[in-house]
Amino acid sequence: MRAILYGRYGPPEVLEIKDIPKPTPKDDEVLIKVHATTVTVADWRLRSLSAPRGFGIPMRLAMGPSKPRRPILGSELSGEIEAIGKDVSRFKVGDPVFAGVLATYVEYKCVREEGALALKPANLSYEEAAALSFGGCTALAIIRKGKIGHGQSVLINGASGAVGTAAVQLAKHHGARVTGVCSTANLDLVKSLGADEVIDYTREDFARSGKTYDVIVDNVGNAPFSRTKGSLNKGGRLLLVVGTLSEMLTAPLVSLGSGKRVIVVPARANAGDLRFLASLAESGRFKPVIDRRYRFEQMVEAHRYVDTGRKRGNVVVTLCRQASTMGSGARRRTLSNANSATATQMQAKAAARPRLNGS
Repeated sequence: MRAILYGRYGPPEVLEIKDIPKPTPKDDEVLIKVHATTVTVADWRLRSLSAPRGFGIPMRLAMGPSKPRRPILGSELSGEIEAIGKDVSRFKVGDPVFAGVLATYVEYKCVREEGALALKPANLSYEEAAALSFGGCTALAIIRKGKIGHGQSVLINGASGAVGTAAVQLAKHHGARVTGVCSTANLDLVKSLGADEVIDYTREDFARSGKTYDVIVDNVGNAPFSRTKGSLNKGGRLLLVVGTLSEMLTAPLVSLGSGKRVIVVPARANAGDLRFLASLAESGRFKPVIDRRYRFEQMVEAHRYVDTGRKRGNVVVTLCRQASTMGSGARRRTLSNANSATATQMQAKAAARPRLNGS
């Protein structure tokens, strides 16, 4: 099968298409024929070793001092199950699925049945479903860690990227009043996602406006506590999706005397969150934003675009023609019924978990 690998750190041109063996699913795995994947900021950081200040050496040691230990990038996919292991019971051959797993720049991928895997929402194309996991799961972590709920004021710094566009939608779903910070070109986009207010960072510094918020989310890495503490209400929370090593390490100490908190937001996809996102997508309450689409053979070009820092929402890479479709009519009807049950289950769980339903 074809895969895209990188044997050294550097610019997009280090990416190469190569043939590698097609995997065989283990007893508890499914084999997915990949229809679409994405290029995220995380892929850019890993490929180029571009880490926030203080993370450079730890990142290189973790990834491989001289060359990547894991030469395949990618963190999310969508596709169709081609084969299953003998112990798999929740999925069947032909199921359209999406997953939040690593090493997705491949034509075929094995994923554990109990891993970050879920049925594709019936009303989303494979391209759209591929972009659910990275931004959506990070945004759910923001909601939980920030205890974002009804009536709270939330400012999202970096509201137009994959995480930002997801966070705006999910914060609104949980009843918050949302202010999005982005560039002039993205104001209309962020407003269309439900933001109550938008701030053009090229014309206004939110930290000097005099307005205060219950929660500030930093998706960019330029809003440390030293800059934003005056913009937080008493008991307010600063959520660091991106930050320097020193900011991450000192986060627990900030609340000791300030009455405010700095919270690091770790995000890892899991099946429960994927099913929750799928139920929201099927009901029309959440939809990933897609900026550009590229073919698998255009992966270098896709990375070049992400490297510009001007990405809006998600950049999707397709591996087959069906990526822009939702699947066959028969399959859509079957999946819709399955996700209706999923939606009911998740709503019941949400009622019992205030951190998910915003109550």
